[in-house]
Amino acid sequence: MKAHGTVHKYGDNVDTDVIIPARYLNTSSHKELASHCMEDIDIDFTKKVREGDIMVAEKNFGCGSSREHAPIAIKASGISCVIASTFARIFYRNAINIGLPILECDAAAKEIQAGNDVEVDFDTGVITDHTTGKTYQAEPFPPFIQGIIRDGGLISHVTK
Repeated sequence: MKAHGTVHKYGDNVDTDVIIPARYLNTSSHKELASHCMEDIDIDFTKKVREGDIMVAEKNFGCGSSREHAPIAIKASGISCVIASTFARIFYRNAINIGLPILECDAAAKEIQAGNDVEVDFDTGVITDHTTGKTYQAEPFPPFIQGIIRDGGLISHVTK
């Protein structure tokens, strides 16, 4: 499984309140959540993001409340993968549960810039920045987690 797209870059401590502000949590519509994704720190995110794009952030991505709305909003916006130095543990598990691929790779998170063209091979954990020609090695998910992500999340995986 692979992802390939343009990078949207953020820094440290991007919390779930910034990913999807609490004022929008009264909807369960994934499309509606996506329409407000990142708006408090990147007002043009929803205008710039394209299907398959990749989000890159530094340490502690997804900190804050445990809402599943945050990874749902990211995935529904078209983001195919999030790469970060580290993830908050609850966000990490919520992302897997809803089928959003995420990878921890400190060097990639620090060096890859907004607008770069990046490809991710989920089977090997190799991240290729086609803009700079650099490659990075993240730890790939074990096969059972790859299966959950490939099936679109835990519920789809279990019912399959």
